[in-house]
Amino acid sequence: MAADNPYRLYLPEDRIPTQWYNLRADMHERLDPMRLPDGKAVTFDDIRPVFADELCRQELDDTTTYFDIPEGVREMYRVYRPSPLCRAYNLERALDTPARIYFKFEGNNTSGSHKLNSALAQAYYACEQGLSTITTETGAGQWGTALSEAAAHFGLDCDVFMVRASFEQKPFRRSVMQTFGANVTPSPSETTEVGRRMYADEANRSGSLGTAISEAVERALHVPENRGRYQLGSVLNQVVLHQSVIGLESYDALAELGDYPDVVIGCAGGGSNLGGLIAPFMRDKIQGTHPNTRFVAVEPVSCPSLTRGRYAYDFADTGQTCPLVKMYTLGNGFIPSPDHAGGLRYHGMSPIVSRLRHDGLLDAVAVRQTDVFAAATQFATLETILPAPESGHAIRVAIDEALRCKKTGKEEVILFGLTGTGYFDMTAYESYNNKTMVDSVPTDEDLERGFATIPAVPGIQGAGGAPLA
Repeated sequence: MAADNPYRLYLPEDRIPTQWYNLRADMHERLDPMRLPDGKAVTFDDIRPVFADELCRQELDDTTTYFDIPEGVREMYRVYRPSPLCRAYNLERALDTPARIYFKFEGNNTSGSHKLNSALAQAYYACEQGLSTITTETGAGQWGTALSEAAAHFGLDCDVFMVRASFEQKPFRRSVMQTFGANVTPSPSETTEVGRRMYADEANRSGSLGTAISEAVERALHVPENRGRYQLGSVLNQVVLHQSVIGLESYDALAELGDYPDVVIGCAGGGSNLGGLIAPFMRDKIQGTHPNTRFVAVEPVSCPSLTRGRYAYDFADTGQTCPLVKMYTLGNGFIPSPDHAGGLRYHGMSPIVSRLRHDGLLDAVAVRQTDVFAAATQFATLETILPAPESGHAIRVAIDEALRCKKTGKEEVILFGLTGTGYFDMTAYESYNNKTMVDSVPTDEDLERGFATIPAVPGIQGAGGAPLA
């Protein structure tokens, strides 16, 4: 490809996608359904008390290929989208690689991340339904910030349960949420039944996304007049659907440049940004038009659901109040170490991403946070963007892939998702720069304690996710 491609390509506003793309409709095998603890498949009515009605429909729909993006959502998308597709020329030169490295930058909005893409959609549907309050969890704070912003725009009250480790590490994240009018509570808290139970155990006080989800769901179910709903920032099918705008814009921009990726890389915590980025490219792989494209999910070694987890039905939350989903999981009771990539500290993975992994269409790599921050720091000095710790995971593997190309001499195209900025993560960078950062790797015994919390499901699986005889 010509070396004079722009550093940043901004598509015009009229090329913002008008529809979200539902990858599930093009997968050869349908996803295993969400289930109740008794093994029955979840219906619309089962999840309606938790999610807004239209989101329930999107969650359960495996056959509709495209969903129209409401004008009220597209109006706000125009404020910060299309996001730029960037060519990492300086990084390429520093690595002396023949690879062409592109990244899709999602940090040009107040939340500093891709999270606003789904937050606006979810808040819009809550508003259209006449609800008054939305509740959620947040790890690093990007999702909580995004939903707070979306709630303020659509005139909704917003309660955010922030993982306690991140609440303490990232005080300015919560300040941004409060600026948008959100109520922010450290999780586990003493404001909910499940929070009090978890807080009583010293080992669980740093919190987890699974615990924060349980608290947020409990709060939503107790909003007067049934006018509250819970909204999740990742994992669910509906969220991956909304994040497909990332992949659709990337696909369009690369086509304009006459390029196509050989490798697509994304960080993976719950899986929404990764699922959204890869969606149209994975469609091409499934349909056989680009069968050799590789897809790589990058997760922390401290929370290795895809690389060391079990593919089983598990609760989506630690309090075991949500339905069961088929996913790679470390067990709903797994409490990860308080690493700085708070958005990647979830015990499970998107059912869509999990199925792609299980079917051999997606690779997964686990990396240490010291290696992540080495890559993030190198990227920042070369490309003028300080990446979020989560995004640093994708950068780490993009660099590794570029160095592989240097060894082989192959001129491959690498695309990765830069999901957000790290300007509220300076305690993490300070820890790395001061050489006080450590790597946490769970032992097999640690994982077994988490696996023990995976439930038996009648007629489906045994305890710990074991297959039935």
